[in-house]
Amino acid sequence: MIPLTQTSLDKLEVLFSDLGFKLRYEKGSFRTGACILQTSKVVVVNKFSSVDMKVQSLLQILQGIEVDESLISEKLQPFYTNIKKTIETI
Repeated sequence: MIPLTQTSLDKLEVLFSDLGFKLRYEKGSFRTGACILQTSKVVVVNKFSSVDMKVQSLLQILQGIEVDESLISEKLQPFYTNIKKTIETI
């Protein structure tokens, strides 16, 4: 299980960056805490969401995209392995 903390959010931000995605924190009316813009590698996160909602939203997006694990830095590999285990139990 991934803790819903600022540290996890920081690691997710680096993970998305490693995967070539750009994270933007914007205001807006989202049904969830984040969305991915079609045909681009931009993820828009609701800046007014709580930290735990931001983490959950980014995990949901990770679940729905194809991840090239070779792009993930060695430092984040254990974190991503933990994410995969978490996603499998959802």
